[in-house]
Amino acid sequence: MNFQTPSPMDGPGLDRLSPVERETVQDRIYRQLRDALIQGRFDAGEFFLAGDVAQRMSVSSMPVREALARLVSERALEAMPNRRVRVPLLTLERARDIAQARSLIEGELAARAMENLSVADVARLEALTAEYERSRDTGEIATLNHAFHFQLYQAAGSSVFMPIIESLWMQAGPYVRAAAKLHRPLTDRAATLHHRGILSAIAAGDRARVAQELKADINQAFAILERAGADFWDSENRMAS
Repeated sequence: MNFQTPSPMDGPGLDRLSPVERETVQDRIYRQLRDALIQGRFDAGEFFLAGDVAQRMSVSSMPVREALARLVSERALEAMPNRRVRVPLLTLERARDIAQARSLIEGELAARAMENLSVADVARLEALTAEYERSRDTGEIATLNHAFHFQLYQAAGSSVFMPIIESLWMQAGPYVRAAAKLHRPLTDRAATLHHRGILSAIAAGDRARVAQELKADINQAFAILERAGADFWDSENRMAS
């Protein structure tokens, strides 16, 4: 009697698979807003109305409201009266919390990534740094900075850490934007000092130094805000009143 060996794709396993869903309009709206927050495109205190965003993006209001609600749940935006949401106002206490959280989590993930970085990964990091140094466009610089960090973090292969880091970057975006306005050298060649330090530490196989340089890079913007003085933070408090 002959028995046919079942194919790995036969049987009840297929019954447990579900159709692959296409990206929804809400997903696309969310991703655009998320990326803009991460890259510091919005000022603290900036308001959003679902209808205004919908008109700008040529979509209906419902998926916009859903995307905004999602960002509120992630603490990137905050709900206000009259169905408005806004980018949270800046506070020194929150700045310190975000800086500490980013330093701890991103420093650890960068050190973990060391073991998985390929030659192509390092070449990409070098190219992004060189492009950053040549650029004088603030928007492009924000994009390149994000690309450098996330190229490094993704090499760690952590599906747990990455969403946390994305959430922290969204919350940090308005602070980095404010720091760039206070201190324009954030957009010149000196801004890549610690990116170069990270690359040097990677070449040396020094995990501790990678984490150290990464933390120093994160803290540049927040140090500017620490030195901003009472007038800056008072102006932020007046915006809340």
